[in-house]
Amino acid sequence: MSRVQTVNVAEGDGGQRLDRWLRRMFPQVTQGQIEKMCRKGEIRVDGGRVKASTRVEEGQAVRVPPLPDAETAPKPARPKVSDADAELMRAAVLWKDDHIIALNKPAGLPTQGGTGQTRHVDGLSEALRFGYDEKPRLVHRLDKDTSGLLLLARTRAVAQSLTEAFRSRETRKIYWAAVAGVPKPAMGTIRFGLVKAPGHGRGGEGEKMICIHPRDVDSTPGAKRATSDYAVISALGGRVAWVALVPVTGRTHQLRAHMAEIGHPIVGDGKYGGSGQENLGDGWGAQLGGEVSRKLHLHARHLRLKHPVTGADLSLTAPLPDHMVRTWQMLDWHAKDAPADPFEEEL
Repeated sequence: MSRVQTVNVAEGDGGQRLDRWLRRMFPQVTQGQIEKMCRKGEIRVDGGRVKASTRVEEGQAVRVPPLPDAETAPKPARPKVSDADAELMRAAVLWKDDHIIALNKPAGLPTQGGTGQTRHVDGLSEALRFGYDEKPRLVHRLDKDTSGLLLLARTRAVAQSLTEAFRSRETRKIYWAAVAGVPKPAMGTIRFGLVKAPGHGRGGEGEKMICIHPRDVDSTPGAKRATSDYAVISALGGRVAWVALVPVTGRTHQLRAHMAEIGHPIVGDGKYGGSGQENLGDGWGAQLGGEVSRKLHLHARHLRLKHPVTGADLSLTAPLPDHMVRTWQMLDWHAKDAPADPFEEEL
């Protein structure tokens, strides 16, 4: 049995339900146990009583009462993964060793469960045990419609180390996107803060991040500072640009909200760019029209980090999803023409 402990919600983990966050952190605890501990006030967030459905935010302190040890807790039945989904997950593996698995997450597949979401990476990772007793653990997230590099830890110790690396920004994440218009200047930094606007429905469906001017962040309840770097790699006239994006901070929907705020929403982003707005040039309008896919054109392309066990420098690259490959071919853009890190090229 563990002792009472306080666990801080890591960067990138905000916005999810408390019960799901707890089950990821402590897989030996059941849903029923979590709900009971919440009713009794044994689990608290920033000192206050909470429900299992309460959504946690980055930086909050979660009081966790003594829990059964993972080794002695009854093992829950393993969720069943269909043969097709198992094949999908194994085909998505880009790299693995005894400690880490790197996936090229398909667009449209949620990282974790949510309202109405029963098929997701966290559940399907049962197919990625590769001989281990436990399934690999998520250490960061990607939006449902964002494709690309997603790391999973194969042990609890490695999960804790990687979570800390993401929280302390010891990793380097570079995304590729197609955006409406061509940002000017060709390289820049966006510093708008972000605050969550409530969605509709009992589960808060449709939540959206609203950009706040940096000078107003401290005076806006719930707003958090956010920073994104961008660099234009190539452009087609003034209508569309291929950009590299780095989320210096890791807020929910940060890159999507920031690019829309400066007038260059990511192609296919109906939430922030307007699903019915066609981009005719000079920025704005998240759809190019014609044969270009209406799917989100945002992909986690590169990830650099120090291996949590060996200490070796690890550099991973994820191929573009099919819908972005078709767009790149149509616009005569070639991955080989892009530097691995366009921001370093300018140093």
